[in-house]
Amino acid sequence: MTDLTTAKPQKEMAAPIRSAESRPFWEAAQEGRFLLKKCDDCGLVFWYPRALCPDCWSSQTSWMASSGRGSVYTYTIMRRVKVPYVVAYVHLDDGPTMLTNLKTDDFDSIRVGMRVEVTFAQAVDGSKIPVFKPELAAA
Repeated sequence: MTDLTTAKPQKEMAAPIRSAESRPFWEAAQEGRFLLKKCDDCGLVFWYPRALCPDCWSSQTSWMASSGRGSVYTYTIMRRVKVPYVVAYVHLDDGPTMLTNLKTDDFDSIRVGMRVEVTFAQAVDGSKIPVFKPELAAA
């Protein structure tokens, strides 16, 4: 049984803004899958989801499954709020860097270069939002 008096409050996640371009991304997130876009012409893997490649402007793009792993490029801890949280840029192993939240109870353990992996937090509307947590060390 969980002791609700000691349970840590969680930051409320806003509902995502969806568009026709990002619909496959949000549908995959609901299933616990993390997708990225890739340019079929120049090969660039990019974040955020959009119809045109940000490098060569090609409209020939496709969705690809991401490993969901990366490393912390930089971060900040938001402590002067009701529920403290961490905002970070994560450099994904697949190539792009994305702005996201880190989920951890140990803010003092966060380091630049720390390995992280995707997980999903629930938004206020029930949507799943990709966030990152410290990667468990291989045994």
